[in-house]
Amino acid sequence: MQVIDNIKAWLERRIQARPWLDHLVRAGGRYQRQRGDYYAAGITYFTVLSLFPLLMVAFAVAGFVLSSHPELLGELQTKIVDNIPGSLGTQLNDLIDQAVDSRGTVGILGLLAGFYTGLGWMANLRAALTEQWEQKSEEQNWFLAKLSDLGALLGLGLAFAVSLGLSALGSSTLGARLLVSLGLSHLPGARFLLAIVSIFLGFLASWAVFAWIIARLPREPVTLASAAKAAALAAVVFEIFKFVASIYLQTVLSSPAGAAFGSIIGLMVFSYVTYRIILFATAWAATASDNEPEAEIPAPPAAVISPRTSVRELSVGAGATFFGAGALAALALSLLRRPRGH
Repeated sequence: MQVIDNIKAWLERRIQARPWLDHLVRAGGRYQRQRGDYYAAGITYFTVLSLFPLLMVAFAVAGFVLSSHPELLGELQTKIVDNIPGSLGTQLNDLIDQAVDSRGTVGILGLLAGFYTGLGWMANLRAALTEQWEQKSEEQNWFLAKLSDLGALLGLGLAFAVSLGLSALGSSTLGARLLVSLGLSHLPGARFLLAIVSIFLGFLASWAVFAWIIARLPREPVTLASAAKAAALAAVVFEIFKFVASIYLQTVLSSPAGAAFGSIIGLMVFSYVTYRIILFATAWAATASDNEPEAEIPAPPAAVISPRTSVRELSVGAGATFFGAGALAALALSLLRRPRGH
């Protein structure tokens, strides 16, 4: 037992001697203590649930586009008949006609369902982030809480729009067109420079979204500086994870089983790992030195003034001694006061 305690003490000294390692250990402890994996799984569930209303909205948008462009609709139905002959092709064309006819109803239902599931997703995400900060916020009114979640959802949508814009600027296709239009495609190293710029803009896009999530989505405001540092760490890990995931998905989707189930399973795994990265980065920000709460020194207790009294118990022998001494003293005083003439 003493050997184990000595090893633990030695490990603690070695960890504390390296601030970055000590910070990593404290962040991992905070993540596990605040049930990071549990919250990541819950947010993943709401993410997958929110996809169905989004698909309904996408079908409604496609219906509006096809209804306004009959030539596209006719071309699509012709290709379906050519590639899927028989009754199955006819049934698919009937489904497309029904989707175009009911595009308004499908779009409204998709928007309402997406609004409900989106607020549920945002509430769970904010609860998970708040847990990592160990914030103790008071119970809010239901309506005010949902209104706050709606504002956070709109803010996150704006952050996603900025991220998508940066990702589009960093895409290889747009970058190649830009090089050709500027006449720089023939220069040596132009493609390498384009790849570096694409990676940097992708990192910047991920950092913008993560910084917004870590700093602004918890129920109580947090410092932006520590959130920005943690978001940079999350963006680096996320970009590496995207690269590995893209290679893995290409391998899995090549098989028939992967083509049937790989997309939904890949989406769930991708969402789960992404939320784990976000929550761990939040724990990293929460355990930074500038966010550590100051130690509370308890106030001293109130002074109570009470007199001290002590009672001494006398034994029988001591009482008799004191009584005899008192009697002799009284007799001596009586003899001294007696008149001499008597």
